[in-house]
Amino acid sequence: MPVNPLAPSWLGDPADAHDLAPQLWPSSARRDAAGALTLGGVSAGHLAARFGTPLYVIDEQDARHRASRTLAAFSSAAERHGTTATVYYAGKAFLSAEVARWMTSAGLNIDVASGGELAVALAAGTDPARIGLHGNNKSVAEIDAAVAAGVGAIVIDSLLEIERVATAARAHGRVQAVRLRINSGVHAHTHEYLATAREDQKFGIPLTEAPAAVAQIRAHDELRFLGLHSHIGSQILVVDGFLEAARRLLALHAELLAGGDVPELNLGGGFGIAYVDSDEAPEIEHIADSLVEAVDAVRRELGIPMPHLAVEPGRSIIGPAGVTLYTVGTIKDVVVNLDDAEQSAVRRYVSVDGGMSDNARPALYGADYSVRLAGRLSTVDPVLVRLAGKHCESGDIVVQADYLPGDIGPDDLVAVPATGAYCFSLASNYNYLTRPAVVAVRDGGARVIVHGETVDDLLRRDAVLHPTPEEPQ
Repeated sequence: MPVNPLAPSWLGDPADAHDLAPQLWPSSARRDAAGALTLGGVSAGHLAARFGTPLYVIDEQDARHRASRTLAAFSSAAERHGTTATVYYAGKAFLSAEVARWMTSAGLNIDVASGGELAVALAAGTDPARIGLHGNNKSVAEIDAAVAAGVGAIVIDSLLEIERVATAARAHGRVQAVRLRINSGVHAHTHEYLATAREDQKFGIPLTEAPAAVAQIRAHDELRFLGLHSHIGSQILVVDGFLEAARRLLALHAELLAGGDVPELNLGGGFGIAYVDSDEAPEIEHIADSLVEAVDAVRRELGIPMPHLAVEPGRSIIGPAGVTLYTVGTIKDVVVNLDDAEQSAVRRYVSVDGGMSDNARPALYGADYSVRLAGRLSTVDPVLVRLAGKHCESGDIVVQADYLPGDIGPDDLVAVPATGAYCFSLASNYNYLTRPAVVAVRDGGARVIVHGETVDDLLRRDAVLHPTPEEPQ
């Protein structure tokens, strides 16, 4: 069939609108004898009937495997180069008590970026020594809670935080280990909103100001300097930016050794995943091998010891393990005039029962996703669709462009893969939609790991409808 001229150049051949590209879906994704999508051995139709839609579905075994594989990749690479490695799971990608337990049971530490994420990790039973706290504007209360809990490390993001962490450590009679986040100036190949090491940036301390900051840290007996930290961005599909950041940080690392011990180097995360067929994400083994090899080569040039290494992936572990299920509502064909005013093409808008409240990424920075019919197979030729949400925003789009069978209709079930990262984390109640439940699937079973909200939950927060005695009306 001819390709719709409205289709973007990266969108592949529409010949098979039912395929499940392995780089996009959890490893358990299959189609059963009737053509329905199954995840973890559970049919999408069963999940939708039991838990409703929209619904976040996480393949537990897939997530656990990716965590273990990531740790093995970095540990093996580090061992080959005479050092060790720690892998932190970046909780901002998606954190719940159960996910924290999956990660720690796989041998990973947990990286948190707020007091709320810290509370979840602790409530899940995570050893505080295996928690690292991030954030560019950590409150005094958050710092105090982290120090009191005994977290393994706090990442210093500004000069002001040095005194705040030292004060908290003194109050609790602790020596708090800290890292210093460096703005390396490396321009990562990613969306502007996802690049976190450019010069005009809220995160970190410039390389030139770092020696003075480290001297200030070392002047406090309550603080123990672990080393430098870098995070150049997120959803990065090439390794060259990581390698350049490592080179820049190691030069500073070598300089700092003259004033005392610098036992480790933390190179952050941001490893990208595939969201559409044309995306090519590097294997985690390639990332680990390239990064550790580069660190070893540069430190040899500088004549310094090989540091302990740390990384903080999140999306690459939990992202591909997640799928979001939606139910189709309305269908609308829109005629679009092409550059040649005498020609036009049709784009089919397929609206679903969720949208930017459960997946803000397309509206936030133009993220692309794929979609597949989940409840059945169809022999009807595919058509170009745009999967739209139900919110009162023209930018409320879940999937900008993909192909679905031409008989897609109301009440059909569709699935969007690679939604395990940042969809739940960024979810909102826009238009008073309730946030979906999160269900883990494994070995033919399904269980709720985060309850979905109800309208009553939202109304309960309205102080006029539900006043409390201490809140005057």
